[in-house]
Amino acid sequence: MWRTYGNHKMKQDYTIALMVFSGVFGLFGCTVGPDYTPPEVSVSSTYERHPPGTANVGNTSTLDPNVSQMTQWWTTLQDPILNDLVGRAVNSNIDLKIAESRLREARARLAIVSGTRFPQIDFTSEYSREQISHTAYPTGPLAGDESGIPLRWNLYDLAFDASWELDVFGGIKRNIEAAQADMGAMIENRRDVLVSVTAEVARNYVELRGLQHEYQIAQQNLAVRQQTLELIIEQKNKGTATQLDIDRAAAQVSATKAVLPSLQQRQWQAMHRLAVLLGTGPEALIDELSPAAPIPVPPLHIGIGLPSDLLRRRPDIRRAERLLAASTARIGGAVADMFPRFSLTGSVGLQSSNTNNLFEGGSGTYLFGPSLNLPIFNAGKLRAIVNVRTAQQEQSLMQYQQTVLTALREVEDAIVAFRLEQQRRQFLQETVASNLEAEELAEHLYRKGLTDYLTVLDAQRSLYRSQEMLAVCDSQVTLNLIVLYKALGGGWESQPSSDKASETMPPTMASHSVPLKTILDGTP
Repeated sequence: MWRTYGNHKMKQDYTIALMVFSGVFGLFGCTVGPDYTPPEVSVSSTYERHPPGTANVGNTSTLDPNVSQMTQWWTTLQDPILNDLVGRAVNSNIDLKIAESRLREARARLAIVSGTRFPQIDFTSEYSREQISHTAYPTGPLAGDESGIPLRWNLYDLAFDASWELDVFGGIKRNIEAAQADMGAMIENRRDVLVSVTAEVARNYVELRGLQHEYQIAQQNLAVRQQTLELIIEQKNKGTATQLDIDRAAAQVSATKAVLPSLQQRQWQAMHRLAVLLGTGPEALIDELSPAAPIPVPPLHIGIGLPSDLLRRRPDIRRAERLLAASTARIGGAVADMFPRFSLTGSVGLQSSNTNNLFEGGSGTYLFGPSLNLPIFNAGKLRAIVNVRTAQQEQSLMQYQQTVLTALREVEDAIVAFRLEQQRRQFLQETVASNLEAEELAEHLYRKGLTDYLTVLDAQRSLYRSQEMLAVCDSQVTLNLIVLYKALGGGWESQPSSDKASETMPPTMASHSVPLKTILDGTP
């Protein structure tokens, strides 16, 4: 470093040399560590349980791989109340707000790291009062004030200090790449939360409507059993029924009444969950949702797309891919720390012992020069950090692969559950119709005295049980559809975003995987 005071100036040769120094390293600098390549994943051309074309399941929905309904899938259920609830949840859900805050944090972290590319300039202003020790210099020119050199003085200092680290080996570049990928991961994290929130709102809403339907069926059965009890009392008065028949009928009335509080409790709990999903108090939706409404019915056509679409659509897969990119970039940052660091530093300012002449030409000072920081011995610490980053990258790659496999499994499971539950509903509808005929026939025979009450009781039990199972199945079909849409990653494309970081490197679909060594290799 060179430092001059007063009217002295740095020689022009030094300035030229430093310009050449920075230019040479900027020209021939390299970026160490592996360059990121999106992983290639082998996927099937279609889902296992759904061949190309359409699959018809009785009178139920059609799984159509060529129809896309992912953007606002809840609107396919054609329930205005559900549409309103989802819209309110997107605006007010607390988990979504947390995800948005984390995204803002990631943006700020990126700005911090990106700022290291540029020179750092600071302004300092100092004042100090200094005195030389009398006893430290008992003889000589500083022995007393008679030498003309004061033993004490003031010092005023104003300066602009600058430093600039040259990214010779690409360490700063790799850190910026990692921060960009982290921000992309947070974008996908918000989208993942959005998918979960919309699915949870729809799921709880359908559960509520299903419970209300079950409650109505229970009330209808209670009315039927109360009528049956009255009939048996009349039959006893005529001498054609016994007290045992009355006791059995009364027990059935009480058992049906016992079901109602449990169904009411579950309805209230579903409304409480919906209110919290909307970012409000648990009882905020009681008045709004207490009136019963039909269970939303699945559409006639369900767009499921192809497995390759899943890799581009599901936010958790996209987030895992961005985290893999970040961990790959951090290897380069760790490798760069093993190489020398070059910086340019400088300072321009004013310095004087008196404020009267602080701003005169002779008070100017400056400092300028390069610096070198070369790690010599650190007991293997830097190499160990590289090994840590490499192991973390391997873990991120395996986590990405696991996320893809889990997503494919979830879609396959959801398709199977949706289709088979529809078949089960069809069988239950036939069961209810048969039990209804049996119950009517048993009651008719009982009125004529051709059978005992036990036959009527068994018929009523079978009818109520099948009706209850059908009501649950009606809800489950729509719930399975919601699970399918969530597994497909639907529900976030309609949300506009100015963030393009996660769009720049979509996962690649191919028939072969890239070896881990290909991703890890990298040289300066």
